[in-house]
Amino acid sequence: MALSDTEEFGLAILLIALIGTVAVLSNRFSERTRIPAPAIFLVCAAIASDLWPRLGAVSIPTIEKIVTVALAVILFDGGMHIGRRRFRAAAGATIWIGVAGTLVTGAAVALLAHYGLGIDWRLAMLLGTALSPTDPAVVFSVLGRREIAGRTGTLLEGESGANDPVGIALLVAVLGATGGGASAIGDVTVTFVEQMVVGAAIGVAGGMALLVFMRRVPLPSEGLYALRVLFGALVVYGLATIAHGSGFLAVLVAGIVLGDERAPYKREIERFHSSLASLAEIVAFTMLGLTISLRGLGDGGAWWIGLVLAAALAFVIRPLFVGLLLWPVRLRRAERIFVLWTGLKGAVPILLGLFILQAGLPGARRAYEIIFVVVAFSVVVQGSLVPEFARRLRIPLRVVEPEPWSLGVRFQEEPEGLHRYQVREGSAADGMSVDDLPCGEDVWISFVIRDGRLMPVRGDTLLRAGDEVLVLATEGPELEAVFTRRREGPPAG
Repeated sequence: MALSDTEEFGLAILLIALIGTVAVLSNRFSERTRIPAPAIFLVCAAIASDLWPRLGAVSIPTIEKIVTVALAVILFDGGMHIGRRRFRAAAGATIWIGVAGTLVTGAAVALLAHYGLGIDWRLAMLLGTALSPTDPAVVFSVLGRREIAGRTGTLLEGESGANDPVGIALLVAVLGATGGGASAIGDVTVTFVEQMVVGAAIGVAGGMALLVFMRRVPLPSEGLYALRVLFGALVVYGLATIAHGSGFLAVLVAGIVLGDERAPYKREIERFHSSLASLAEIVAFTMLGLTISLRGLGDGGAWWIGLVLAAALAFVIRPLFVGLLLWPVRLRRAERIFVLWTGLKGAVPILLGLFILQAGLPGARRAYEIIFVVVAFSVVVQGSLVPEFARRLRIPLRVVEPEPWSLGVRFQEEPEGLHRYQVREGSAADGMSVDDLPCGEDVWISFVIRDGRLMPVRGDTLLRAGDEVLVLATEGPELEAVFTRRREGPPAG
């Protein structure tokens, strides 16, 4: 019996909702198997498009636009997660590795592709540029509820956040270059610098303007605040793009500007964008998976070329060349090895592959298939080994347990001096009574939450690692250090 249009639409909604539910639940499977969730989305979508060719009927330009918006959302959320404070702690290293590391990786891959694999120079350069950015979303998907503590985590997030816009801007510059030799190099350099400078400037200005808008313009409904920030971020992307800057860099910088700042409904805004970024990741990898045919990968040698490049990136190019760039950065040897191993590839290289495909260059389809193989190897093989590397190298990880229940207090105006800290193991507050805290007399501990329960707060209440405390005081680095910085020397008393 034929279905009516309404029934067909209902069936489509049902299937999409079921697929979405499975995609969300796949994170539990990913946590157990150590296979990154993005790899599952990518490979399953590619298999599905081979089994049901109608799934691959979506045009390349449409997929490119969808993935572009998804990536802008992911980068903005990543910028907010980093924030100014964390970024300042590793700003020099992040910019250095994000920019120089991208250029060096792209050049090394291009040289290998041309001289070692016989690929045309222009296509080899495009391949190198497309494969230079990294993707921390894959790393953090593998780690699940465990978060990389300290400077290592900030460096990994910051590097990938920086090198995504760098890689995209560089590829756009290479595609738009005309002529050859010094003329082409000059065109690429000018276009690349313009994209970076304009994108960064609009990101800073847009982030500050959006912050003022968030603080000074009230809205009639709580739900509108998060939507305003989302559309504001997309405005920043659009302005940077039409001004010939990097829209991706602009939204990342705008996110960093907003990250640590106070604003009405800030916690709700952050949760909304975190959820939206997770959805964007699912959509991006699924849509990208639909663009590839697994059956056709062997026709042009994409399998073996992709595996050679993937192995070279993982075991030679990144450890050697990026390792040299990382040498001046202050990291322990184990942290240095971990950062070099976790330079995983993700959605951005495949998106850049779509740009190459859209340019209509000879051999573009083959290049796109090679990029897909490299990304698949990176997320499945390298990504699966990340937890084992973290364990063997003793990288400091902290388990971030979900908090499904909340206890909140609403204020009409922004409260002055109200702060929330978590007592870190080995800090001055760990094992110390409230009366003995070295915070001065003007500090008031109003709440202590331990194991999900409110504790009665008295002068003799002993704090311990993991406690969440609500503090009324004038904020300063000394106050925060009492709860979060490790104690030097033996505990008092």
